[in-house]
Amino acid sequence: MAGREQHGMVQKRGVGHWFTHLGLIIGVLIIFFPIWLAFVASTVTQPEIVHPPMPLWPGDQFFNNYRDALVSGVNAPVAKMLLNSFVMAMGIALGKILISLLSAFAIVYFRFPGRKVFFWLIFLTLMLPVEVRIVPTYEVVAGFGMLNSYSGLIFPLIASATATFLFRQFFMTVPDELAEAARVDGARPMRFFWDILLPMSRTNIAALFVILFIYGWNQYLWPLLITTDPSMNTIVMGIKQMFPSGDDIADWPVIMATSILAMLPPIIVVISMQKLFIRGLVDSEK
Repeated sequence: MAGREQHGMVQKRGVGHWFTHLGLIIGVLIIFFPIWLAFVASTVTQPEIVHPPMPLWPGDQFFNNYRDALVSGVNAPVAKMLLNSFVMAMGIALGKILISLLSAFAIVYFRFPGRKVFFWLIFLTLMLPVEVRIVPTYEVVAGFGMLNSYSGLIFPLIASATATFLFRQFFMTVPDELAEAARVDGARPMRFFWDILLPMSRTNIAALFVILFIYGWNQYLWPLLITTDPSMNTIVMGIKQMFPSGDDIADWPVIMATSILAMLPPIIVVISMQKLFIRGLVDSEK
């Protein structure tokens, strides 16, 4: 009797297992279908897109459209805009992580007057996004002569209260015995940071890097404000500029090819760091 009940539970569990996977597959297909249409549109001719129905399978213009996308652009070549976005995203991600690591390390392991006050001041900056402080930030950047430069694109966005908070929470879970052992061995604070804390934070750093890279890659308002030189445009700005104004006709195959190219770097980063990213999120929850 017990065996039958157990067998029935296994069967029910198996049905739920298949329904769960079926729901996941349907969800993935729904999310992926617009991306597939964008890819198909980047491989066909303009008349095939303009005159419905649009084909659902790739055409024979793949190399022509992507070549045109890389060398063309409204104000700058797409290849140059991809480079600008990559430098900006990498600078923002690495800068945020480095500053947050050092800030959290100082707050947790150093005793100085107003330590908690400084932490909560950092935490309160979460309520002040770039859009709120964009005018004074622009004045500061312009005053330092950083308009139309990578430093102007990166430096105003590298402070991160969220990353500081997450690293602080992680450092507080590190046993005090490690710091005591390092102190007994004669290790200075920075040696303890580089040799012990940094390797232990590897998965958390990977998870934050993926999130912050995509955050920097998708920036639109700040680059739009401080770049007047077309050679400093980012790829998100470039896609927006490709859309026609007035009675102009959009070159949809080239626009779709540019959109696919713009998605590739974030996808590569996510796929290449997938294991560390998932492990970092799980460790952060603990």
